[in-house]
Amino acid sequence: MIRCTRHAAAFCLLLLVALLANATRVQVFMAGHYATNPANRRAEIGRYEKPRGAVLVAGRPVTGSRDSGGRLRYERTYTEGPLYAPVTGYSSQTYGTSLIERAADGVLSGADERLAAFPWWDGLNRTRRRGGDVVTTIEPAVQRAAFKGLGRKKGAVAAVEPRTGRILALASSPSYDPARLSGNGRAVEAAWRRLNRAPDRPMLNRAIRETYPPGSVFKVVTAAAALDSGLVTDIEAPTDSPDPYPLPGTATLLGNESDDCEDATLTDAFRVSCNTVFARLGVTVGQRAMAATARGFGFNERGLRIPSSVAVSTFDTRMDTAQLALSAIGQYDTTATPLQMATVAAAVANDGERMPPHLVDKVTDAAGHPLATRSRAAPRRAMSPAAAQQVQQMMVDVVEHGSGRNAAIEGATVGGKTGTAQHGRHNEGVPYAWFISWAKTDATGEPEVAVAVVVEDAAADRAEISGGGSAAPIARAVMRAALR
Repeated sequence: MIRCTRHAAAFCLLLLVALLANATRVQVFMAGHYATNPANRRAEIGRYEKPRGAVLVAGRPVTGSRDSGGRLRYERTYTEGPLYAPVTGYSSQTYGTSLIERAADGVLSGADERLAAFPWWDGLNRTRRRGGDVVTTIEPAVQRAAFKGLGRKKGAVAAVEPRTGRILALASSPSYDPARLSGNGRAVEAAWRRLNRAPDRPMLNRAIRETYPPGSVFKVVTAAAALDSGLVTDIEAPTDSPDPYPLPGTATLLGNESDDCEDATLTDAFRVSCNTVFARLGVTVGQRAMAATARGFGFNERGLRIPSSVAVSTFDTRMDTAQLALSAIGQYDTTATPLQMATVAAAVANDGERMPPHLVDKVTDAAGHPLATRSRAAPRRAMSPAAAQQVQQMMVDVVEHGSGRNAAIEGATVGGKTGTAQHGRHNEGVPYAWFISWAKTDATGEPEVAVAVVVEDAAADRAEISGGGSAAPIARAVMRAALR
């Protein structure tokens, strides 16, 4: 009898060891496999079992959470969704996340270990903490001015603070309401299909994810290269430029919209936007120096995150002299996001120092205690202070006496540059209208805001669209809101 008892005990012990071994295999070695198995909905249910953290604008949440009563309990809500969609992105139970909702998903969803007092214990118990908050740099009045200014026009606006790189506004038009994608079910699927099939691409963030030929607004960069290289030492001296200008190595003659470009001074050429002068300057400065100056302003910078990823603005580094001439006036393969061109204007206003742009000041836990605060980024030299002051002078001249008059603001000093960028096969597309600018109050003398506006309106009359007419009034409204 004792022998049978011992055998039974040994067998039970063996079963216990086997059970423990299997539990260890499942919970430790196979945990990753089961966690990612599509049939396992525990992680998905856990993700939505508590309210998601908020994205804050000027201290107020522009996102929230709604108890749906379903298995995926909390759905995302948005306050003035279309206004802030280019900032927040969407958080969908069906289609995932985008923009800040994606970049800060760990904090917002509660998965970030910084939200736990004892991370090891929460990990052991698979506890989902309440999500933290993300504090943005957006100024509501500036964002509204940008969104309202665009109206029904297709395009984008970016506004930054020159001395810090804080992004004050990101607007993209047409926009969409991310709340339509928050939950799950047929309505969400239908909204997703409709938004993705829309010819105007409302879900595209044109301010940071679309690149355009910058056209004449790139002449700011070419002017900086000419001044810093020593090619131009006096902006009031004739530039010995022909009109038209033969593109090197070709039979093509480059012309101008203005009749006052032959042998124009740099100031006059900048004011009336002489293609011939700046194309010749770009060729004379040379490929290497032009590329170095463009790089100083942020072109060809890969991996830029604000914290959402930003499309790369490009200036080609391998081209012939004719292509270099066209690149110097913002054509050929030169491309830029509106945020990039706002950064160019900001660097000029900030005496040649470029501050990397950023959209988030800090992240906090649900009680408002900081988890991380953005440290001041090191400035990067785009151009010398002397050259920057000369470009500032020329940009002010554009607003006071040139094509940028529609951007003038009483009681403030405003500098700007208009641009009309050709695109499409044989340049048959309606030109993109650009305007970049900066403003400072006469009281402080410090640059408060830099703005880039691009309008791509396929319904516009080709003869009527221009940076000064279409984009400058939008920039003025944005700058005025920032100065207030």
